[in-house]
Amino acid sequence: MNSQIDHLVVMASTLDAGVAWCEATLGITPAAGGEHDKYGTHNRLFKIASPKHPLAYFEIIAINPDALAPKGSVARWFDMDDKALQKAVAQAPRLVTFVASTDDIKGARHALRTQEIERGQIVHASRKSNKGTLNWQITVREDGERLFNGCLPTLIQWGKPDASEPLRLHPRNSLPRSGVTLQSIAISHPSGPKLQAAYEAIGLQGIAIATGPANITATLQTPKGLVQLDSLGI
Repeated sequence: MNSQIDHLVVMASTLDAGVAWCEATLGITPAAGGEHDKYGTHNRLFKIASPKHPLAYFEIIAINPDALAPKGSVARWFDMDDKALQKAVAQAPRLVTFVASTDDIKGARHALRTQEIERGQIVHASRKSNKGTLNWQITVREDGERLFNGCLPTLIQWGKPDASEPLRLHPRNSLPRSGVTLQSIAISHPSGPKLQAAYEAIGLQGIAIATGPANITATLQTPKGLVQLDSLGI
C-alpha cells in the first residue's frame, strides 16, 4: 500500500481569523472551500503541491457558527471540540495535524491496528464544489481525537469506494497555483519509534521523525520567503 501527504490542517477560531492569519503569515489569500454538515465545520483551501508532494494542499478549518451542532454524541474531527485546543487557536490559528492519502484505507486502518493503534471508523463524507460533489472516505474516531498530538495523520481515500477515477475531483485539480509550496514535514514526538513503525505500516515515506517534544514542523516556500509552521505539541 502507498500513502502520501494529502493536506495540512490549520485550525482557526473563525474562518475570518484564519484568512487574516494566512495573509499575514504566508502572503496569500486562501480560496473558497466548503461546509461539512456532519461536523458543523467549514474551510478555506489553497494548493501547496510540489514535486515531492504532488497532492498537497492547505486547509484552514473552523467551527461554522451558522451550522447546526453535530447530532447526538458525534464529536468534530481533528479534536475541534477539545477545550485546550480551542483556547490555543483563539490566540492564533495553529497547525494541528495533517492528512495522508492512501489507495487502500481499509488496509491502512488494519495495518495501524496491528500496531495497536485505533485510527477510528471509516466515515464516508462529501461536500459540494464548483466542479461537482467531492466524495471521500476518512478515518474519524468517535471521540474525534487526532492521536499522538496530531503527529499521526488522519487517513483519507478520495472518491466513492467504486470510483474509477478517484482523484478526478481532488482539490489539487481545481485549486489554482497559490505561490506557496510544501518543502517538507518533520515530526518530533516522545513516541518517535512507535510513530516510525506506524508510518512504515501504511507506506508513508519521506517524513523525518525524531524522538523529542511533540511537534509537527511544516516548511513552506511562500511569497514572504521560507516559512516554518509548528504545532508545538497542541
